[in-house]
Amino acid sequence: MAEFLRDKVVAVTGAGRGIGRAVALACAAEGAKVVVNDYGVGIDGSAPTSEVADEVVKEIEAAGGEAIAVADDIATMAGGERVVRAAVEAFGRLDGVVCVAGILRERMLFNMSEEEWDPVIATHLKGTFTVFRAASALMRKQGGGTLIGFTSGNHQGSVSQANYSAAKGGIISLVRSAALGLHKYGVTANCVAPVARTRMSANVPMELKEIGEPEDVAALVVYLLSAQAKEITGQVYTVAGPKIAVWAQPRELRAMYAEQGGWTPERIADFLPGTVGVDPMPMLAQLEAMAKAAAADERPNA
Repeated sequence: MAEFLRDKVVAVTGAGRGIGRAVALACAAEGAKVVVNDYGVGIDGSAPTSEVADEVVKEIEAAGGEAIAVADDIATMAGGERVVRAAVEAFGRLDGVVCVAGILRERMLFNMSEEEWDPVIATHLKGTFTVFRAASALMRKQGGGTLIGFTSGNHQGSVSQANYSAAKGGIISLVRSAALGLHKYGVTANCVAPVARTRMSANVPMELKEIGEPEDVAALVVYLLSAQAKEITGQVYTVAGPKIAVWAQPRELRAMYAEQGGWTPERIADFLPGTVGVDPMPMLAQLEAMAKAAAADERPNA
C-alpha cells in the first residue's frame, strides 16, 4: 500500500457495513487510525446493535491496524460529539471525518408520514451536521482537516424517496457551506455520490448501467482524505465502478430583465418561455423511458 493516510486519524460513520465498512478498512490499510461508528440499525433504522462496529474493529486490528468502535446515534448532537471526542481521547487528534450513515423509508410523497420523513432527515442530514459541527470546531483549532459527506444521484429527485432526496440535497449544500466557511482554516469539505452494490442498492427496481463495488468508493475517499487532495474543496464526485465524475456547481443558465414598470404576470408570460425558458430534467425523461419499459414487461435501465 502507498499509505496515503499514514499518521492520520479518520472517523467513519455507518462503518459497520457496506460502503462505510469498505472506507474504514481502506483508511486503516493506508495507515490511518480509525474511529468506526455504527449505530448498527437495519436498513429502515430499526433494531440498533453495536456488534457490527466491533467486528470491523476486529478486522482492522487483525490486519495490524488501530481502531476503536463508537456505537452512538449520530442523529443526536451528543452522538456526533462522541465520535469526535472518542478520536481525540484514543488517538490525540482527528484529521478527517466521513459521514456514510443512512437509512431508507420509501413512500410516495402524498402518502409519506412524519414518522417516515423525520428519521431519514435526522440520520442523513442532521447526522452529517452533528459530526461536521464537532469536527470542524476541532479542525479549526488544529489548522486543518477534511470533511466528507455522502450524497446520491437522487439529490436530483426521486419518485418514492422525497425524504432521502431532500436529505441528500441538503448534504450537498451543507458541504459547500463548510467549504466556504472553513477554507481559511485549512479545512476542506467534499461530497461523494456513490453507485455501488450494497444492501440499499439491492432494492433499486431497475438495472443500473454503471455500478461498482464499495471498494471503488473507498479508494476515492482515501484520496480525498490525503494530503494530495488538499486543494480540492466544495466538490461533488460520483464514483460508479470504473467511472469518476464531477458535478457542476449551481449557476444561473439564462436571465431576462424587466424594462420600465417592472414585472406583471402578463409580461412574464410574453417573455419567460422564449427567453429564460426551462432547464430540462434528465430524471423526468428517464422516468418516462422506465415507464415505457415497464409497460413492455421489460426491466427498466438507468
